[in-house]
Amino acid sequence: MGKKRLEDAIKQIDHPIEVTYRCFELDPTMERDVKDNMYEKLAKKYGMSIETAKANTANMTKMGKEAGVDFNFETLILTNTFDAHRVTMLAKKHGLMHEMTDRILLAYFTESKHIGDHETLAELAADVGLNREEVEKMLASDEMTDAVRADQQTGQQYGITGVPFFLINKKYALTGAQPTDVFVNALKKIIAEDEVTSLNDQDGASCDDDGCDIPQK
Repeated sequence: MGKKRLEDAIKQIDHPIEVTYRCFELDPTMERDVKDNMYEKLAKKYGMSIETAKANTANMTKMGKEAGVDFNFETLILTNTFDAHRVTMLAKKHGLMHEMTDRILLAYFTESKHIGDHETLAELAADVGLNREEVEKMLASDEMTDAVRADQQTGQQYGITGVPFFLINKKYALTGAQPTDVFVNALKKIIAEDEVTSLNDQDGASCDDDGCDIPQK
């Protein structure tokens, strides 16, 4: 949801903005095949009732719809996401990390696909243009494991301990799924601060690849 709001904000900014995704596992200890559904898992993790868990996710579903995101928590399949991260890092090598990330998120939150399953991941990768055989070979090995770990370590160095977390220009941070206008205002402010301000209104000698331009008196 935070990702969607950031994307909506960027559309309102008349300035080039490059977005880079980082690997982050909410629960690295999660099994690949989980017996509990979302409500049961939340109830056990936070010591709440199933009814409370359903109420909390219902509110998230409502907020998601308002942001243009379709959450299907009733049928969502919980799983370990490390292999999904490996696929996104492979996609990054081919310039398709954004497309791969979008496809996996849609598969997980909306389509209720098992994104820990290797066959499913290979299908999703093929959807965005990756070579299925290459993906299957990668998943059958430990390839891209170091890349994911290094990316996670970079996030830790930036102080990222939860998601969503947005780091702008490696200096300014926004946490949580902030409203779109918060992103818009923050981006505009940072862009304005980064603009070069001329401290003089007179021409002076300047040089470029074509030589030097000496002002005439």
